[in-house]
Amino acid sequence: MVRRILVVGGGYAGFYTAWRLEKKLRRGEAEVVLVDPRPYMTYQPFLPEVVAGSVEARHAAVSLRRNLKRTKIVSGMVVNIAHADRTVTIRPADGPDYTMTYDVIAVTAGAVTRTFDVPGVADRAIGMKHVEEAVAIRDRLFTAFDEAAGLEPGKQRRKLLTVTFVGGGFSGVEGFAELFSLARALLKKYPELSESDLAFHLVEATGRILPEVSDKPGEWVVKMLEKRGAVVHLSTTMQSADDGHVVLSDGSEFDSELIVWTAGNAATRLLRNHTDLPHNQRGMVQVRADLRIGTDTEVIEDAWAAGDDAAVPDLTSSTPGAYTVPNAQNAVRQGKLLAKNLLRSLRGRAPKNYEHHSLGVIATLGLGTGIFQYKRLVIKGVLAWLMHRGYHVLAVPTWDRKFRVLAIWLVAFFYGRDIVSLASVQSPREAFETEAKATLSASRPG
Repeated sequence: MVRRILVVGGGYAGFYTAWRLEKKLRRGEAEVVLVDPRPYMTYQPFLPEVVAGSVEARHAAVSLRRNLKRTKIVSGMVVNIAHADRTVTIRPADGPDYTMTYDVIAVTAGAVTRTFDVPGVADRAIGMKHVEEAVAIRDRLFTAFDEAAGLEPGKQRRKLLTVTFVGGGFSGVEGFAELFSLARALLKKYPELSESDLAFHLVEATGRILPEVSDKPGEWVVKMLEKRGAVVHLSTTMQSADDGHVVLSDGSEFDSELIVWTAGNAATRLLRNHTDLPHNQRGMVQVRADLRIGTDTEVIEDAWAAGDDAAVPDLTSSTPGAYTVPNAQNAVRQGKLLAKNLLRSLRGRAPKNYEHHSLGVIATLGLGTGIFQYKRLVIKGVLAWLMHRGYHVLAVPTWDRKFRVLAIWLVAFFYGRDIVSLASVQSPREAFETEAKATLSASRPG
């Protein structure tokens, strides 16, 4: 009987696990099933550029069905894992929950945006973890500019053009810097507005941003953003955001139309509450260095994990008990090794440990500006920005995505970024419904 390998989640680790298994599995050796509610893998390093309009939204999404041709794709969300019975419960977009059996499971469910019980955040804020969110952030800024241009200077115009990002990690800083760069560029198209109308606030709970870089490069980024006109609130938390009125712990208060929440990652509810697989205090799956679920003294048979949902020991760190950083670099490489180890296990060979030395960290900070650090080597400005684009166009999977992204960048170089807002896409039937209701009302007598 053909063994079933069930991959839970189609993010970096899940996609690369299935992709590599397809290439290496012998015919009839195993069946690969991947379960994810989304039909694509998001290339998250492009989300800041989607926010800025430098990358088309669809080009940051890699189709699962187009690229995983020998994998069975199941559209739905795994809401329970009972490994003792080798079953999962799947919740489809429509219809009742159902169970699926498996022989081997690879948990690559990723992580979710970490939120806190801050009044108003659930009602007002938007995350930046998925393509849809990045598009919505961009469109909301465009809409705010259109509305603000028709208003006289005052409180409402100021609120429309005030943007607040919460979280100073890579995702938050890159998104903030790219959106700020876009907003400043938009001013050229809106003669009614000026730089004094813009207010961009970056809020970080610790005393520094970009924790993966050393102190001085991080300080340089803060100074660069402040020189452009942004306000960076360090050692500060958001106290409330009711009706868009932001109150910070440093005493600042202001109205903000757009609030973006990027304050780190948390384990999914599946791993925290709905599985018999072992996990640590943070809710991450407890994983050995060879990506098998378990501890140094105990192994859970036929259970593996990788990516942002897995607490993978960092064998390159000098700190005892350190885990690998939950980023794209590790998730991709863990996914590739997970596929190899699954094959080794199927064929009676011992799995290999995950050991990866960082290639450095790189961030885009707006059009033409970036920062790169590898150990003591630090590169800033245009060169780092070009390195960022070069690295990610090589790293994004599939050749069609590479060429599409390059084409968009080339067009933007000559003609600039597209500044059309498609916010109405989020409510596509509104215009039709309005006209239909008006027609119906007019047709009624009296």
